[in-house]
Amino acid sequence: MSPVRVDVHLDDDYLAAALRADVREGLTATPKFLSPKWFYDAVGSELFEVITGLPEYYPTRAEREVLVAHAADIARTAGAHTVVELGSGSSEKTRLLLDALSAHGTLRRFVPLDVSESALRDATRRIADDYRNLLVHGVVGDFTEHLDRLPGETPRLVAFLGGTIGNFLPPERAKLLASIRDVCGSGGWLLLGNDLVKDPATLIAAYDDAAGVTARFNRNVLRVLNRELGADFDVDAFEHVAVWDDENAWIEMRLRATRAMTVRIPVVDMDIRLSEGEQVRTEISAKFRLDQIVSELTDSGFDARHSWTDDLGRYAVTLAQVCD
Repeated sequence: MSPVRVDVHLDDDYLAAALRADVREGLTATPKFLSPKWFYDAVGSELFEVITGLPEYYPTRAEREVLVAHAADIARTAGAHTVVELGSGSSEKTRLLLDALSAHGTLRRFVPLDVSESALRDATRRIADDYRNLLVHGVVGDFTEHLDRLPGETPRLVAFLGGTIGNFLPPERAKLLASIRDVCGSGGWLLLGNDLVKDPATLIAAYDDAAGVTARFNRNVLRVLNRELGADFDVDAFEHVAVWDDENAWIEMRLRATRAMTVRIPVVDMDIRLSEGEQVRTEISAKFRLDQIVSELTDSGFDARHSWTDDLGRYAVTLAQVCD
C-alpha cells in the first residue's frame, strides 16, 4: 500500500455552525431555500449513488464516456504531477485519470478533497491499495473554504467533475473558478465537467425519476434538519418538485408543502411558517452551452484548450490551463 495522509480542516463544530447559519439564512428568505450540501449525510449519499445508476440520470454515464475516450489525451496534454479532486466522494471516475497519468509517467500525488471524513478515508485507502507508487494525501474540507490548504507540487490538475459547478449561482461560480485558478498555480490545469442544455423533458426526468429515488433524496434533507437541529418537519407532508427555468437555464429542485404548517427548529430558536403549496428550493443545477463554458473560464483566467462531449452531445468535459 502506498503512503496515505489525511488532513482534517472540518470538525463537527464547524459543520454544525455552518448548518445553523445556512438554515437561518435560507428559511427566513423569500422565497425559502436550503443549500444542497446538506443532502449528503450517509442516507443521502447512498441514495445519490442509486440515482447515478437510474436510466433517467444520464450525466454520470455521459461524463464517464468522455473520460474513457479522452483520459489519455488529458494526460498527454496536462502532464500533471498532482491530481486534485474536488468533492471526491468515492473517486471512481478519477481512476481513469490516475491510470492515464500513471501510464504517461508524470503522476506522483493524488489529493482528494471531500467534506465527509469517513467517505474520504475509505476512498484514500482503496486508492492507496490499488496505486502502490502513488502518494495519497486526502483533505477533509469544503472546497468553498479550504482550497488554500491543498498540498502537492505543480503542475496540478484540478478535477472538478460531476457537473457540481452547476449548483452555484453565476456570481458564486465566478468566485469559485477564480479560487480554483489560484490553486492550480502557474501553468496548472482544470478539468471541468458541465451538463449541457437540452430538451426540458430529458432534464426534468433526470431530476424526477419514475422510481421516486430523487424524491426520497430530496426529502431526506428535512430528516437531516430534524436530526441535527431538533426540527419537527413532517417529511411526508412535502412533495418533490423538479422544474426547468428556461430563462436561467437551470433545473430547480424544490419541496412543496401539501398543507399549511408551522415548523419548530429549536437549535436555532426558529419557528418557520409554511402555507399550503409553498415551495422551498433545495438545489439549482445549471446547464451550459459550450460557448458559455469557454466564456466563464476565460473570465476566470483560464484558457480552454479542449472540450469533449459524449456521443449524444449531452455533457461536456473541458480541459483548461491557467493563463500566465
